[in-house]
Amino acid sequence: MLWLLKSRERKAVFALMKEAKRRGISVDELTDTMTPEELVALLPPEKPKFKGKIPDVTRWGLPPDHEVSTEEYWTNEEILAVQASTARGEWEGAAALLASTWGNWDRRNLVNGALGEAAAQDDAWLRTWRKARPGDPGAALVNAESLVHVAWEVRSGLQAKHVTEEQFAAFFRVLEQAEEAVREAAELAPEDPTPWVTALAIAMGRQYENDQYLEVWAELVARDPQHRGAHSRALQYWCPKWFGSDELMWEFAETAATKSPKLAPLLLVAAHESEFRDVPAWRDPRVAGALDGIVAWLDGEGRDHPSTRSDRAYAAKALVENGRFDEAVEQFRFLGTRADSGMWAYSPDARGEFLATRYAACFGATKP
Repeated sequence: MLWLLKSRERKAVFALMKEAKRRGISVDELTDTMTPEELVALLPPEKPKFKGKIPDVTRWGLPPDHEVSTEEYWTNEEILAVQASTARGEWEGAAALLASTWGNWDRRNLVNGALGEAAAQDDAWLRTWRKARPGDPGAALVNAESLVHVAWEVRSGLQAKHVTEEQFAAFFRVLEQAEEAVREAAELAPEDPTPWVTALAIAMGRQYENDQYLEVWAELVARDPQHRGAHSRALQYWCPKWFGSDELMWEFAETAATKSPKLAPLLLVAAHESEFRDVPAWRDPRVAGALDGIVAWLDGEGRDHPSTRSDRAYAAKALVENGRFDEAVEQFRFLGTRADSGMWAYSPDARGEFLATRYAACFGATKP
């Protein structure tokens, strides 16, 4: 009976009943079709998972808890302007912005991702661009990226058991189209590594065997051996949860870290993946030994890198786990109100995980 349930559980049941009624289906049908993330979103927030007296984080110059949000949004003014123009059906701004990124491959990958996502929602402006400039490598690049987004929209974010055969068939069919589009983009701009970053996403979706994946990877590193977005994507491939193993994941992260300081944060990602499987790793010597260099990179050359916000989230967690609380507080200053990093999302309560880690940082830090 509902009155026997705890307050939060009662609220969860009522929320499910209300949502099922709104959709015109039963509660069982609702829970079968919703993703874990959607189900969690219906629950009232849990109290932060922090044992101890909760500190007043504003004393350290951090925003109050009620301002913290997991909402994802762009802050880059150029990308925001182009998103607005493509929503009006205009393509010239998108073409110019993408062209301006030539040679800055990490930024080019960021912009291409934003444009691909926009085109997946409405590609009228992209079709006009391709018609106005046949053979434009930028338009071909965005087309390939957009098809990957479309494929995942078709598949949905549901667990595999809830995805229909028709959805899977359509998913693989669109990925095949995306693969053809990648070949076109690569032929039009042979020096550009960006089509091969998109190809890595296709390889994941199409479940490439290791040898097949390495062929795509070879094309990428031949063009940019230190591409951050590609390395982040590849690390996921080599994780045990996908097509690798614990050994291959760590080997990849360690090798990457020797190439460039901007790739060293992959060690933190590997640690987080291990911790998620209940394998202690935050205090692993490979992690602890890399923290000085990672923090220095974030405060210097990496301050404005596309991956910086995500890296700061991982760094904040690693610093807390290694007892470096003052430095962790500094990372939270940069993060501000944004708890939208994928690192926090591994928890059923991403915002709660962010707050709990922030409390721990302030609790252990010297007084402000």
